[in-house]
Amino acid sequence: MATTSSMFMYSLTIQPPTAVTQAILGQFAGTKEQQIVTASGSRLTLHRPDPVQGKISTVLSHDVFGIVRTLAAFRLAGSNKDYIIIGSDSGRITIVEYLPAQNKFSRLHLETFGKSGIRRVIPGQYLAVDPKGRACLIASVEKNKLVYVLNRNAQAELTISSPLEAHKPQTIVFALVGLDVGYENPIFAVLEVDYTESDQDPTGQAFEEIEKSLVYYELDLGLNHVVRKWSDFVDRTATLLFQVPGGSDGPSGVLVCGEDNITYRHSNQDAFRVAIPRRRGVTEDPQRRRSIVAGVMHKMRGAFFFLLQTEDGDLFKVTLEMVEDSSGQPTGEVKRLKIKYFDTVPLATSLCILKSGFLFVASESGNQHFYQFEKLGDDDDEVEFDSDAFSADPSVPYTPIFFHPRAAENVNLVESVNSMNPIMDCKVANLTEEDAPQIFSICGTGARSSFRTLKHGLEISEIVESELPSVPSAVWTTKLTRGDEYDAYIVLSFSNGTLVLSIGETVEEVTDTGFLSSAPTLAVQQLGDDGLIQVHPKGIRHIRADRRVNEWPAPQHRSIVAATTNERQVAVALSSGEVVYFEMDSDGSLAEYDEKMEMSGTVTCLSLGDVPEGRVRSQFLAVGCDDSTVRILSLDPDSTLENKSVQALTSAPSALSIMAMADSASGGSTLYLHIGLYSGVYLRTVLDEVTGELSDTRTRFLGPKPVKLFRVAVKGQTAVLALSSRPWLGYCDVQTKGFMLTPLAYVGLEWGWNFSSEQCTEGMVGIQGQQLRIFAVENLTNNLLQESIPLSYTPRHFVKHPDHPLFYVIESENNALAPATRAKLLSDTTATNGDAADLPPEEFGLSRGKGHWASCIHVINPVNQKGIIHRVDLDENEAAVSMATVSFSSQDDETFLVVGTGKDMIVNPRSSSGGFIRVYRFQEDGKEIEFIHKTKVEEPPLALLGFQGRLLAGVGTLLRIYDLGMKQLLRKSQAEVAPNFIVGLQTQGSRIIVSDVQESVTYVVYKFQENRLIPFVDDVVARWTTCTTMVDYETVAGGDKFGNLWLLRCPQKVSEEADEEGSGAHLIHERQYLQGAPNRLTLNCHFFPHDIPTSIQKTQLVAGGRDVLLWSGLQGTLGMLVPFVSREDVDFFQTLEQHLRAEDPPLAGRDHLIYRSYYVPVKGVIDGDLCERYALLPIDKKQMIAGELDRSVREIERKISDMRTRVAY
Repeated sequence: MATTSSMFMYSLTIQPPTAVTQAILGQFAGTKEQQIVTASGSRLTLHRPDPVQGKISTVLSHDVFGIVRTLAAFRLAGSNKDYIIIGSDSGRITIVEYLPAQNKFSRLHLETFGKSGIRRVIPGQYLAVDPKGRACLIASVEKNKLVYVLNRNAQAELTISSPLEAHKPQTIVFALVGLDVGYENPIFAVLEVDYTESDQDPTGQAFEEIEKSLVYYELDLGLNHVVRKWSDFVDRTATLLFQVPGGSDGPSGVLVCGEDNITYRHSNQDAFRVAIPRRRGVTEDPQRRRSIVAGVMHKMRGAFFFLLQTEDGDLFKVTLEMVEDSSGQPTGEVKRLKIKYFDTVPLATSLCILKSGFLFVASESGNQHFYQFEKLGDDDDEVEFDSDAFSADPSVPYTPIFFHPRAAENVNLVESVNSMNPIMDCKVANLTEEDAPQIFSICGTGARSSFRTLKHGLEISEIVESELPSVPSAVWTTKLTRGDEYDAYIVLSFSNGTLVLSIGETVEEVTDTGFLSSAPTLAVQQLGDDGLIQVHPKGIRHIRADRRVNEWPAPQHRSIVAATTNERQVAVALSSGEVVYFEMDSDGSLAEYDEKMEMSGTVTCLSLGDVPEGRVRSQFLAVGCDDSTVRILSLDPDSTLENKSVQALTSAPSALSIMAMADSASGGSTLYLHIGLYSGVYLRTVLDEVTGELSDTRTRFLGPKPVKLFRVAVKGQTAVLALSSRPWLGYCDVQTKGFMLTPLAYVGLEWGWNFSSEQCTEGMVGIQGQQLRIFAVENLTNNLLQESIPLSYTPRHFVKHPDHPLFYVIESENNALAPATRAKLLSDTTATNGDAADLPPEEFGLSRGKGHWASCIHVINPVNQKGIIHRVDLDENEAAVSMATVSFSSQDDETFLVVGTGKDMIVNPRSSSGGFIRVYRFQEDGKEIEFIHKTKVEEPPLALLGFQGRLLAGVGTLLRIYDLGMKQLLRKSQAEVAPNFIVGLQTQGSRIIVSDVQESVTYVVYKFQENRLIPFVDDVVARWTTCTTMVDYETVAGGDKFGNLWLLRCPQKVSEEADEEGSGAHLIHERQYLQGAPNRLTLNCHFFPHDIPTSIQKTQLVAGGRDVLLWSGLQGTLGMLVPFVSREDVDFFQTLEQHLRAEDPPLAGRDHLIYRSYYVPVKGVIDGDLCERYALLPIDKKQMIAGELDRSVREIERKISDMRTRVAY
């Protein structure tokens, strides 16, 4: 098998995974404030909660190119900074620290202890840290445990010892936690099962009698070895341990959480056990036992409590009551364990309580939630249950305890952080007729699922929108003196005059400003310490602080057509093509430079840069003329208005702006000239600060209107606002410092300017028609905007209406009560008081019922109504599994909606009492659907597709063709083509691509004359297919359940033979090869993106962009594969990738090439996410790699950024 491929793809992430597997809390920056570090897939993300605004923002996201299995924060005694320990699939333990100055994770230690990959006996699955930061224990699922002693050396640097073993063969570990023992020898508590006897007993008797034990492992710091100190049997259903504070804070020990019970255990204390309260209500099963799935312990001064969460999402507050001595002081002995209902929040993978009074919930699916504590549930009337009512022996029966769920009282949701996991399906379409298409996806589970629309853009918050007396042409803001913090005036220019508004509590018109109000304005500037400048067509007006006005009139028969200003210089262009330059004198007056500069054509725009810090003037003046050129003129006293350089353009420039911005190539800041053209193209070129040369031009098409450019301040950096048919913002990426150009999700503006007032320090003011608008950009880290429409159950698939902007979503939920059953239970009159409360399912989950299915079809309009416009519920325990829109040629090509359902399905082991294919007719332009008939089939049809005016259905292993009859569907043809069962269908012409659940794809040809379906080529590898799409007639791209993406191609000769005219007899009689089709597909590309692809399609993402393969992943990832056009680019990126693997090795110690080849060696795909890390390297490494590649750093960065911006965001 050749490892080089004839086809190469470039893999990029558009949206990183959002499914958080673990969240930890700590003071990672070494300051007083706490940060949250989350692991999602292979990414570590640092979030900074802002307690003042109640917001949470992302500071840093780092791809470790390895699977992060577990995280722990620890702090050495006496220090104020937390380090992070990562347990990953690299067979190494990694200790990382966050460096706030460089905003990056730096690796301190990488210790190898085993093989790479996720294996049963290689540590890395469990990780626990001694609360005083003296040691950590890293364990595998079975047998191996290693203890590392953490310390600091004479230079106060962190040191790590060689590992101490605490192995025990034939033992399965369920949970482990570090015990809080103050400064005594560190102890780790482990929940484990010894399976030696049940392994040797074929009768299964020993397995029935097996016991689970809680074991204490003590690290003796004096002798430097680990011993099993204490062990005792606990409840067999126990799965989780929580550490109880010790030392001076509490009694030490652990809480052991099992099914329906929580027990306090410690080696020198009695056991105390309490049941987990169950929900009361008519729709609840009183016998259903709950388990604890997540929890958090929080210490306050002199007290502590636990918040533990069940699988319903209910939080319970658990506290320990101590025995008091004669003087009323608590002793170290526990008296009882107490539990009470606290609140209900979404089901979490991790909970974090911040010292500032917030709760962070890393949800299992859907958005992450950030709550504020209103109170701690101490003084409410919830019933408190304690351990006095329960025996500590797990075998003793007890009466279950109940509570009434209610709306949240103790916590209040302050922010919901968008998260799209799990994405079930995704489609790209342009429904709003904008220049770029939108991405539509269905995501989430249960009642928290949603239909989301994604658009490329930055989020805007509008502050003011007010109507003006007539239509203005331009707007400016200005301060009164240089020292002012905020703007004082808004100046509006109209075709016949100028209006000045003052900014204060209210905005009102002022007339005594010294501005000329009878003429339109071309520029406004605060000059020197306390002067103001107004440029109008007939001259320049200089207003001094004492309201004296100096006027410079324009020469006779000429008017000013363009102007540019900064706080010390003014340049204007006259209608005759001359440029006049002024500079401020020491006494604050404007002095004209005695020569005028003649330009070759009419001047269309001018720009002066800002005066650099510590200088008296900006060095350069940029002049744009209608002969499609930009010239750079020097403003040096020795060479004033001399031509330094010239740049030819494709069209006349409509706007220029010189400004200094951060530069990732040099690490500092660089002068850039931004150019906007009348053709709607935007260019950015580097302006050399010494010679005035222009280099490294990058272009981007913004829209059909001429581009106007304005300098604005956003989030502490200078940015450029570019206005064409819609507004765009050019800014530096917070992490990489690379230049980004992103549209704003806002109306099209005609003019914009920076705006700063007390209420809005970093805003912008713009005009649109007759409206004056003031707005601000919310954040620069997220450039995908989401609009969400809530759904009822877990969505499975969706399709778009062929003509109208409507989507049809099928949803089904297992073990949930259908609405009819639920309504019947709720209307039951025998229910006791409070039990019939109807709780909203999006907060409390759906009513559970074992063996029941709830399912429905929704019609959604994401453009106009932005919501659900029609709903059809399925009854009698039917659940929708597949859908398609099919136009039947027997019905004059009318399009129908076809939905496949399963009846009484059991997911595992797979069984059902049959399936149906339901046919619906579209009514009222598709806004409603009308049921026509349903056809019974043997199994749930998991794949449906329109094919040559008929319906193609995959029913189990059979592929069938149906036509539409009056009473039911009519079977026309069938063939057995898949070994297990069909899960997907694609088609072009008479070729059908059938995907099997675990045997990859088979190509089938349909011979119309013979009415036969003939499989002619299949695959050599058993791929557990999840999604496929046809890239061209021969090639199919797909993903599988192990998280791989691949491209398979049918050999040219085989493809031509299959399409030969005639009966296809030569295909039927061809000799089978290894019980499969006669021919085999070849593998073109293979890549491991570390997320299970749920959908893949060939599409364009930007106007005029190339076709890319967009795929969505289960954990919320959106990624794409971009085809390379030239071999030269492939060689360049391959070499760059090799250098980056060596120079920037993955953080957790996983080898990048082996990681991307997890199941199959990577082939024909270059990892763009690794290439994009080039921008984050230190300057010396960048230059070294650039030298090896024989390019400049700028060239490399430009090539990397072009790969992304040409096709996507």
